[in-house]
Amino acid sequence: MAMRYSHSEVTFQRWLKEGRGDGRRNEYKPWLTVRDLPSQGRSHRVFGHKSLRTHHLFSDLELAVFLLLEWQRDVIEIREQFPLQRELTLEIAEQHGIPHPAISGVPQYMSSDFLVDTSRSDEPRFALQAKYSRELQKPRVIEKLELERRYWERKGVPWHLITEKEIPVAVLANIKWLYPAQRDELPEIDLAHKTNFYSHHFAQSKAPTMIDLAKSLDVAYDLTLGESLGEIRQLLAQRCFLFDIHIAFRKLAPTDLVPAETTAMQEILHVQGQ
Repeated sequence: MAMRYSHSEVTFQRWLKEGRGDGRRNEYKPWLTVRDLPSQGRSHRVFGHKSLRTHHLFSDLELAVFLLLEWQRDVIEIREQFPLQRELTLEIAEQHGIPHPAISGVPQYMSSDFLVDTSRSDEPRFALQAKYSRELQKPRVIEKLELERRYWERKGVPWHLITEKEIPVAVLANIKWLYPAQRDELPEIDLAHKTNFYSHHFAQSKAPTMIDLAKSLDVAYDLTLGESLGEIRQLLAQRCFLFDIHIAFRKLAPTDLVPAETTAMQEILHVQGQ
């Protein structure tokens, strides 16, 4: 992340005492928060269902990357605005002749946008930096990215750079639609019942889209307009049905929604019951 603001050594020492950059899950404290950068125009505070805490993001691109990470089942933990050890970035900068970020003579702490832990055996942890492609035309930005890359190389952690060009528009729109519904928890008996109910209708329906079917179910069962679509959204958010996330939800046909396998449903019900 580019250093947009100057922070003093006194501030850094206070943040270290506060435990910024430390902790796991809901106890993790990001190095930078939205409150620290008050004039940042496109900042976001987003609740994380994996961490059960609020995440601090400083651009629409960071929000997009966060939502994609949050949606992946094999992602276990997401730590945003993760600070790099300053003594190590200073050492690497000197070794490779890269000017270290400093403002008014104060060496600044660098940070990676995300440090991600997964259940993947081939890549249990990786670091991510999100940059708009236009930023990659700036030589100083490239220098800082190279310093960050070398830092994680020294740590033995894979490092990836992602731009807006890697974010599929339909995928992001689907996740933005589904993400708020992840917080809605249905009772176990309702979850199983509604999954069976909609599974039957998805298989039998000739409606061109899922939304058309939802409207017809509202009429058929004398429900409030939008009630069926709301329930379907909850079931999709809980992954009771599988579908191609690359197809925009407005274009999904009922037959595109496939019930999760029995083992997956048992896992869903177990999580709901905890």
